[in-house]
Amino acid sequence: MRDDQIESLIREIATKHGIAVGRDDPILILQTINNRLLQDGAKAQQDMLDQFKKELEALAMRWSEDAKNKAERIVNASLNASKESMENMMAQGARDTIKSVRTEIESSLNRINGPIRDAKKIAIMNVIAGSMTIIAVTAFIAFTVWIK
Repeated sequence: MRDDQIESLIREIATKHGIAVGRDDPILILQTINNRLLQDGAKAQQDMLDQFKKELEALAMRWSEDAKNKAERIVNASLNASKESMENMMAQGARDTIKSVRTEIESSLNRINGPIRDAKKIAIMNVIAGSMTIIAVTAFIAFTVWIK
């Protein structure tokens, strides 16, 4: 204990209790022991608080890492689900487009096939007519040659 603290304590005892205490009085020894115990207790509590703070910081760091890892897994799962969903939607869109194009091509081919069939029939008729003309001309020539 410091001298000014001892003097202050002696005055306080004299004022409150009306007793004169000397510097070598055993009550001051108890006060010194009490102060020492309080200081040691305060230091021990501070050490325990510092240790507790370190443990809390370590736990907070671990929880932060765990939360970060979980968040990353959730984001990755969400991205994968979105990617799969987009792929499915794109595949469905491609199938729908293919079906639409196929239907349009078949419709166009059906519209074109009618005139092609008609042109084919006309071509066959022209070949027949041409063949008939050749046969007629050949017959005419043969007939005129035979008549002469």
